[in-house]
Amino acid sequence: MKSNTALKITAALCSCAMLVGVSACGSSNSATDDKVIEWWDDWTRHEDGSEFDKLVKACAPEGYTIERQAIATSDLLNNLTTAIKEDNGPDVAVIDNPMIPSAVDAGLVAGSDETGLDVSAWDENLEAPGVVDGQAYGVPLGGSNTLGLMYNPTIIEAAGVDVSTITDWDSLNAAIKKVVDAGYKGITFSGISGEEGVFQFLPWFWGAGGDLSKLDSQAQKDAEDLLSGWISKGWAPKSATTNTQSASWDLFLAGDYGFAEIGTWMQSEADEAGAKLIPIPAKDGGVATVPTGGEFAMVAYHKKDAESHYKLANQVIECLSEDETLLKVSNALSNLAAKKAVRAEQLAASDGLAQWKESIENAAGRTSDLGLKYEEASASISESLLAALNAA
Repeated sequence: MKSNTALKITAALCSCAMLVGVSACGSSNSATDDKVIEWWDDWTRHEDGSEFDKLVKACAPEGYTIERQAIATSDLLNNLTTAIKEDNGPDVAVIDNPMIPSAVDAGLVAGSDETGLDVSAWDENLEAPGVVDGQAYGVPLGGSNTLGLMYNPTIIEAAGVDVSTITDWDSLNAAIKKVVDAGYKGITFSGISGEEGVFQFLPWFWGAGGDLSKLDSQAQKDAEDLLSGWISKGWAPKSATTNTQSASWDLFLAGDYGFAEIGTWMQSEADEAGAKLIPIPAKDGGVATVPTGGEFAMVAYHKKDAESHYKLANQVIECLSEDETLLKVSNALSNLAAKKAVRAEQLAASDGLAQWKESIENAAGRTSDLGLKYEEASASISESLLAALNAA
């Protein structure tokens, strides 16, 4: 749910050492000489010694150790670009899926034709963001997440709303109005500028029949009118234009709102709060297509000793992809596994996660159709959406 551009990557080539220190900009170790495998990701919340950190390091091949660096999302591609340019990059780079076309275009990662990485076991719709021009560049090791509508059962009951009747936009609006008329607040969502706001907008855009290759359409206008209408009526907070998804979710957790658009990664907090889920409805009925979020483990490009680097990277990725380990990885990251059999175990173990089955299995990759052109489309949508919300 983050974004970057190849232009920004190039412009920031010199920033790496200042941002995170020399050690994060490339390794002085050779995977073949020093028996060290370099791993970079952006999961800074999973510190050294965390469950996820232990799982990664336990997958070091015999005789090797894994050095893991967690780098802020805003810095990761910039740092990777500098390192790859110097042929001093990591063996494995974990990249958020909307950034993959940029990473491929910049030559930062190697494709399956070179690496031999096998992606056949992963769900096709969840692997799709990692496929560029027909070639696979990684696996959704970080699991997948997507969006739905959480609701507060206490408020919904007090307002006399039957959530089973929410099947399209009209019935959703009728439910929100009942909640507001009962003295509560309506719905929270994130309309912030950039990819995070676009991520939350896409279910409404696609639910109105939108096509990312055809912007400025009636579908885009209908979706913008829906969300801006919530603000103009006072059903959604004006702060939606600046709220991140976390900030929007915090408003819902305060207990005043009936509904919140949020993702699978907040399910444990939703369970604690007693919140329940319904799929996001499409404009004229049915369930809207929702976007996939999540990170991909990718084999970083190397010139020198490429075959050795790629072999070691594959071994680590394959170890973490084994069903038993992948289940632990997915749970540690609070995401749903991108393999159906592993995900089934997660869903069976959690009533909360089980609510997401239909949404995740029908989710679509944001970059799957447009590839690198998605960044331009996303920027255009963000600008138009923010203008509509601010006008409200």
